[in-house]
Amino acid sequence: MKKIILPVLLFAAAQAGTISAAPNVPKPPASAADYARVTGGKKVHAVSKVLAAPYSGVITPAAAEFMGGAIDRANAEKYDLLVLALDTPGGLDGSMRDIIKQMLASKVPVAVFVYPQGARAASAGVFITMAAHLAVMAPGTNIGAAHPVMIGAMPAGAGTKDGGKKDPMEDKILNDASAYIKSITQQKKRNVEWAIKAVAKSDSIPAEEALKTGVVDFIAADINDLLFKINGHEVAGFGGLAVKNVKVDFMVQTRRQKFLAVITDPNIAMILMSLGAAGVFIELYNPGLILPGVVGAVSLVMAFYSFQTLSANFAGLALILLGFVFFIAEIKVVSYGLLTLGGALSVILGALMLFNGHSLGGLSVSMSILTSTLISLIAVVAALSWIVMKAQLRRVVTGIESLAGKKGRAKTDLNPSGTVLVEGELWKAESVSGDIAEGSEITVTAVEGFKMRVKKG
Repeated sequence: MKKIILPVLLFAAAQAGTISAAPNVPKPPASAADYARVTGGKKVHAVSKVLAAPYSGVITPAAAEFMGGAIDRANAEKYDLLVLALDTPGGLDGSMRDIIKQMLASKVPVAVFVYPQGARAASAGVFITMAAHLAVMAPGTNIGAAHPVMIGAMPAGAGTKDGGKKDPMEDKILNDASAYIKSITQQKKRNVEWAIKAVAKSDSIPAEEALKTGVVDFIAADINDLLFKINGHEVAGFGGLAVKNVKVDFMVQTRRQKFLAVITDPNIAMILMSLGAAGVFIELYNPGLILPGVVGAVSLVMAFYSFQTLSANFAGLALILLGFVFFIAEIKVVSYGLLTLGGALSVILGALMLFNGHSLGGLSVSMSILTSTLISLIAVVAALSWIVMKAQLRRVVTGIESLAGKKGRAKTDLNPSGTVLVEGELWKAESVSGDIAEGSEITVTAVEGFKMRVKKG
């Protein structure tokens, strides 16, 4: 078989949004006899039109939408091969299964390429790679660590190592994930033993070991090398691949998909929730500022969208909102910090309960993020409360109430009622310190309607 020289296509072009591809590849033998030699006399699947879709990030509904869209496009536009270039720490179980179901139903062979060098296919990425018709890794990449975890859960204690009982729900989730990856690897005729080990024991291996143990099909430096190496490879259900006159198109995420991928991070959702709450606090304290209220409302809506996408626990969300109500009440009611303390406790408990679903790594609520956002919220509430208290304790300087404490003189004898002169005005007054002689200095103690209460001196 003649060596096929493929065009120089940098995968980085995908990141820049390049849509086109490559010219004039020397044609492999085109006769049926020559194809038979290439593919061992078996069914032939010609590959001349390739769609490449690079994705880097957590597997979320936004990722499922992008990869699912790539699979749909490859099928609708009659591509011969779809290459999903993957770099992921893991993600949501539901989103991962959506991607895999579309891959298994695809009428176009799908190659998952763990790329670029230094990338990984961890957790959910393992399942997606194992489900591909072709599994390829770049040098310097790794695959594995697919043990399911609870999003936002506190670290498990050492009870299981000391003979303690395991959580039955955790066992169910683990067994389900093990059975799922076993069925996939058996169907794709890959290393079932290692796949189960990756789920049960979080085993992770580099590309070279993955190739030796039958976890992946090839190691390729880039997409050109991938297309060169798959030529003649047998793919179940499609036959032997015959690469000729290759043209590669690239599909990248839309701005909308990138934006949704960012805000569906649990940590970003917590920050948005806290930012929204702070904006609402400021607007309620000083109505009419507008900007804090607008920013706060938009942030809260985006946070609620993110929580809904991540299947957040409504009880946890309710506790967080209750904490915010306590913070608002602290501004209006002087509780000497009790409402702030209750609000902080409510937010912490809500955050711990917020996510009750399980993921395959890559998604978690960082305790440092939770702590920093909570401290920021408490600081905002404390600052607003201090301003309110300072305003309440400030001496009145306008109106009738401002006359309290003023000095004046008795214009008539006060025994105990009479007339006094205060601030150039005559007032009816009543002495609260006995009889006061005309001309004596007096001090206003209180003003009740149009009558003052005064004392001598």
